[in-house]
Amino acid sequence: MRKEDSPLDKWRGVVLGISFLLVVIADQLTKLWVRSYEEGEVIYQLGFFQFTHVQNTGASFGIFKGHSFTLMIVDIVGVILLLAMAFYVYRRLPYLVNLLNIIAFSLILGGTVGNLIDRLRLEHVTDFIDVGFWPVFNVADSAITVGVIVLAFSLIRLAVSERRRST
Repeated sequence: MRKEDSPLDKWRGVVLGISFLLVVIADQLTKLWVRSYEEGEVIYQLGFFQFTHVQNTGASFGIFKGHSFTLMIVDIVGVILLLAMAFYVYRRLPYLVNLLNIIAFSLILGGTVGNLIDRLRLEHVTDFIDVGFWPVFNVADSAITVGVIVLAFSLIRLAVSERRRST
């Protein structure tokens, strides 16, 4: 249990909610804009970087193409597990609840929900960020990736500081 409430305790839900909504809104607005162009059309190009409208019926890197329904179920289960994990961490591991982890979690959750919205509405995910050497991706994919990296960094940092305290 916590001895006293910190300012973060009062604003945790607000930070989580705003970060989550910003990711979902940015993702959906950019995909709406991209869908106004024909599939395969190059919308913008600067060197090896371009925006190209791509419809992805698979998962990351194009794996599991044509399995939108299965991936939709996986996304729904993923959102449920993320929320369950968040409540568990909040109640049982409060030392993990910090601003960096809250933002990382909201990026992961927002990205997952952004792609889930596409799968539910369109039975595919709209991708458009094309850097040539990497599979085409979108804002939701970016948010998930950045969120996982930030969360990993934060957890490693917490582990290192705990190890220093114990020695």
